[in-house]
Amino acid sequence: MSLDPTTRTRIETMLKDHRVVLFMKGDRQQPMCGFSAAATNMLNELLPNYHTVNVLEDPEIREGIKAYGEWPTIPQLYVEGELVGGSDIIRQLYTSGELHQLFGVSAPDRTPPVITITDAAAEAIRQGTANAQGVALHLEIGPDHSAGFQLAPAGEHDIVAHANGLEVHFDPASAQRAKGIVIDWVSTVQGEGLSLKFPGAQEIKSLSVQELKARLAAGNITLIDVRPAQARALAAPLSQARVLEDEGYESLAALPKDTPLAFICHHGVSSRGMAERFAAHGFSDVYNVEGGMDAWSREVDSSVPQY
Repeated sequence: MSLDPTTRTRIETMLKDHRVVLFMKGDRQQPMCGFSAAATNMLNELLPNYHTVNVLEDPEIREGIKAYGEWPTIPQLYVEGELVGGSDIIRQLYTSGELHQLFGVSAPDRTPPVITITDAAAEAIRQGTANAQGVALHLEIGPDHSAGFQLAPAGEHDIVAHANGLEVHFDPASAQRAKGIVIDWVSTVQGEGLSLKFPGAQEIKSLSVQELKARLAAGNITLIDVRPAQARALAAPLSQARVLEDEGYESLAALPKDTPLAFICHHGVSSRGMAERFAAHGFSDVYNVEGGMDAWSREVDSSVPQY
């Protein structure tokens, strides 16, 4: 596609005014896609400041930057006016240490973390990967202690930890955050799956909707609604709830670490995952509202719509 001269000038001005520019979906504080989030996580590790451009707010730039650099996807990283690449290339350069060198940052610590994999988790991993050929188990841990496993080809610069006869591959930042973790296999009313326990993290306590009602009335708990906007449109948050999507993780994570926190979603599944992230981040009094908004509607307030 051809690039409008006005748009080209706008892009060139941005690149001239800022040494490091990331064209992305969302912004550094609130990425709006997984690829943009991955890019900002890596850049945040290395740079105190860099410029981001939210292409979702500017359709001309969104299409124009693809033509400008002849690169079809978002995000795109530019350094000193030169295109570095998208999320996958940023990850490759970050893992190899080349991105550190580009920014004049010390090379990453490549010491494999000491981790524990329980027998139950090891057996589940072996069964789940029995037919997977040519791939390795990767674990990525974000700065907010969100974690995700995936099967992908081993990278030349992966940091590899060994435990219970298994290998787990990490990028440099995830390897640092993984020190001392325990990977377990857990069964809850929501289902079964791998679970991470970080050193010093508190256990997540369960809270029934009746208990939540009493504690809200007493004013001795902070309720956080983790549902996305489309779910909140079907059933509005409780009047006392703080909305994670509106306030952002970083804002709520700045609360005093002894603040009693309760997390609620539709049925109690995604809220437990978010509760685990806050516990890993140092919060000591964390609850998951079992049954979520659905249970609140059935057992406490039938005026709240079920969906």
